[in-house]
Amino acid sequence: MNVPEPISEILRSLLAAQRFAVLATSGDDQPHASLVAFVTTPDLRYIVFVTERDTRKYIQLIANPHVALLIDSRTNRAADPEEATAVTVSGLAEEVSGDERAQLVALYNARHPYLADFARAPTSAMMRVTVATYRVVSRFQEVHEWHPA
Repeated sequence: MNVPEPISEILRSLLAAQRFAVLATSGDDQPHASLVAFVTTPDLRYIVFVTERDTRKYIQLIANPHVALLIDSRTNRAADPEEATAVTVSGLAEEVSGDERAQLVALYNARHPYLADFARAPTSAMMRVTVATYRVVSRFQEVHEWHPA
């Protein structure tokens, strides 16, 4: 019987390979899903993304900071249920400013240099999700949880 990699190593590998996540927010009337470019901090405690302040997602984030992000390795093939790994991240999002914003913009731009102008724009908000739980699903039904704190 094969012993699976420690869950944090599976996460590190998947999060390093994927550049985009589906962000789920919730407002007064209905949930909303958005594609976001993200980066994680080295300790996996935070996920960082940028959004314009005049978007539905930003308005919902300010009203209700509870979020989920879906990050996966699917390739849109029939074998995906057996071969793909999906991670649902649950946490609280908040806009950061000052020195922390500058540090996170640098981290974000290292991963997404083509979005550097977007990240630095005064109309863009640098959002930090404090991760409560990573739920990793592999082989369609193997579920593991990891809490980075």
